[in-house]
Amino acid sequence: MDKLIITGGVSLDGEIRISGAKNAALPILIATLLVDGPVTIRNIPQLHDVTTTMELLGGMGVDLLVHECMSIEVDSRPIKHFFAPYDLVKTMRASVLVLGPLLGRHGKATVSLPGGCAIGVRPIDQHLKGMEAFGAKIDMQNGYIEAKVDGRLKGAEVTTDMVTVTGTENILMAAVLAEGRSVIKNAAREPEVCDLANFLNAMGAKISGIGTDTLTVDGVDRLHGGEYVVMPDRIEAGTYLAAGAITRGRVKVKNVAPQNMTAVLEKFSEVGAKITSGSDWVELDMRNSQPNAVDICTSPYPGFPTDMQAQFLALNCVANGTSSVVETIFENRFMHAQELQRLGANIVLQGNTATIIGKPMLIGAPVMATDLRASASLVLAGLMSQGQTIVDRIYHIDRGYECIEEKLSQLGARILRVPGK
Repeated sequence: MDKLIITGGVSLDGEIRISGAKNAALPILIATLLVDGPVTIRNIPQLHDVTTTMELLGGMGVDLLVHECMSIEVDSRPIKHFFAPYDLVKTMRASVLVLGPLLGRHGKATVSLPGGCAIGVRPIDQHLKGMEAFGAKIDMQNGYIEAKVDGRLKGAEVTTDMVTVTGTENILMAAVLAEGRSVIKNAAREPEVCDLANFLNAMGAKISGIGTDTLTVDGVDRLHGGEYVVMPDRIEAGTYLAAGAITRGRVKVKNVAPQNMTAVLEKFSEVGAKITSGSDWVELDMRNSQPNAVDICTSPYPGFPTDMQAQFLALNCVANGTSSVVETIFENRFMHAQELQRLGANIVLQGNTATIIGKPMLIGAPVMATDLRASASLVLAGLMSQGQTIVDRIYHIDRGYECIEEKLSQLGARILRVPGK
């Protein structure tokens, strides 16, 4: 099991290119199950979760061809199996997204109950609510969802009880080939959901209301093949900007969409960083100044993203002043706090709130990653720790960050990946 060894105390300076968004690439890859023809998807990040998704699709009989620069050609016409096994779904929650496309196009699906990061209970009841509204029959047996429909799904109005990104995506994909009109209310508005909807429209779907909390879908008989470019990863971009802020340096991220990062960029400005941006780049300048403590409260888009909570918690650990971080999305997403305390961070947890008293510097120590974004926060903290920090179980990082040690090295970080025992 690989580890990262970080020697802290270096102010980062430089620019890097941001990869395609993991949280858009995975549902778009899965959405190719709906398409009657070959699809070429570009700007796919080189991540473990992408490999898992390809393995999942390949196991169903889908043809996949990887081109240079992580462009993937997918043809779902040879599909033979409509089954998502536990061994794959348990490692990546997004695997449950095959449910909607398989039901929508083939009228049947057997999908294991999902797993993924250990950041709290994330039920799929809203997914199933949507499928049943469309006429599917759902049976739960031995940890698997057995779903089927006689003929085509029928369009319906679905109002989710809460804002759910994967729930919205699953219901949306099921609706695309359903007979008649579907209306999805209380839909997630995240840019990655919009990217999926834009992909589906590019393949012939009829979806309106994209970017709002009400999606209207007029079912079509088939989707055609084509090409699509995945949006940039706003969370990866925010993480590297946080690396610049925490080390009191300067970082420019390229191939980004600043309009999707407004809540995060506003918080960086509150921290005291100078933020400048163009159509596809953002630069953060924190040189020679300690960041100011900033309060954070996560909420669905366009609010502050839960996937940036851990990074800002780490930033607050070396900020000037006292701050609070409130997590409203997941109930178990402060596991990184104990590891940050091993580095000397002053954090007090009470329920869904972390109170942090900042200090100028942390002290290097061995730490262990617990989930994807927690891993990133430990790397950030290691960059601003005296001495050496060893981050173990970094397979979590590889699920969502493409070559993180190489990109940080480009910015001047002293970071090395070593094989574990």
